[in-house]
Amino acid sequence: MDRGGDLGKKELIRAKGEVIEVLPDCMYRVRLETGHEAICVTSGRMRRNFIRVVVGDKVLCEFSPYDLTRGRIVYRES
Repeated sequence: MDRGGDLGKKELIRAKGEVIEVLPDCMYRVRLETGHEAICVTSGRMRRNFIRVVVGDKVLCEFSPYDLTRGRIVYRES
């Protein structure tokens, strides 16, 4: 069966953005390069390695194709 251009369950959408607000419980409001805003949490690897994210940081986020308003921060650019 040909799935065409459908995204699989494991495939994630990656987008770059900038942190504009720090929220409680390791959550951040991120403005993406496209102009949209999303609420993102830090990934477990970032928490384990004590990587700090502050307002103004450039980050790489992953999103599920089902909900593009919530994502996960996987990389902080210097």
